[in-house]
Amino acid sequence: MTTPKTIGFIGLGQMGEPMAAFIAKGPTPMICFDMVPGLAPAGATEMDSLEAVIKGADTIFTSLPDGKIVNAVAAQIAAVPDVAGKVLIEMSTIGPAAAKEAATTLNAVGMTYVDAPVSGGRQGALKAAITLIWSGSEDEFKRHRPIIDLFCANAFHVGPEPGQGQAVKLLNNFLSATAMAASSEAVLFGLSHGVEMKTIIDVVKVSTGNNTAIADKFPNRVLPGTFDAGFFAELLNKDVRLYNEFVKEAGTSNLMGERVAEVWNLVEETLPPKSDFTRVYQVLDERAKS
Repeated sequence: MTTPKTIGFIGLGQMGEPMAAFIAKGPTPMICFDMVPGLAPAGATEMDSLEAVIKGADTIFTSLPDGKIVNAVAAQIAAVPDVAGKVLIEMSTIGPAAAKEAATTLNAVGMTYVDAPVSGGRQGALKAAITLIWSGSEDEFKRHRPIIDLFCANAFHVGPEPGQGQAVKLLNNFLSATAMAASSEAVLFGLSHGVEMKTIIDVVKVSTGNNTAIADKFPNRVLPGTFDAGFFAELLNKDVRLYNEFVKEAGTSNLMGERVAEVWNLVEETLPPKSDFTRVYQVLDERAKS
């Protein structure tokens, strides 16, 4: 199997730009498009339209804000002539239903759609340290692995059907949201007893309560007061909402999910837009004091 001759990238936002930058350093030519001009990384060619990228690339990566936009773009792509045989790899968190809809639209015109959300946030993307969760053709996964490895530290093929990648990504983000909120409350409890935050972190990090918030977010973002993990609170809340929506559809247990959703709704309502999600700690602290 040969790798694509030309790669396209659509959506050069918070996550897309650093991922595209690593792909552009590789040997395969890359063409890009974003609604905001001037974002194409060094080594890539910026195109003036989405259609130009679709016509010029064999494989197109997309990183877009939500499912509505993904499906609008999928409809635009499907209207471009001669797209049969091309591959679209969608890396956004959009939920299983939106992924299945996009797949139906593109499969109908002979394209291969891959549901491949990524995890690790902007900080991970800047270091090529993200995780990619691929659901779709295993052959295409193997064929694209040299490109994926340029911007990704961990890549998993989780199943053959679009929507399966979204399910794994949503449960992951739910666990991340739960860890950050629960760890904030736990640390605040420890502080109320006069224990220093660093001491709490040091103890829990090597004990059974350890999680990503304690291991990374608290020592590196909360303790120094920078709150700069690189992921917006409203985006994490969007993912928690999607998780709850599809858990209800699946009919699986959701006692924790509903409670965590309440916390993140409060966080989004309290903080200004584009606030880092680690500021949940401040929101819960202030709420307890009021």
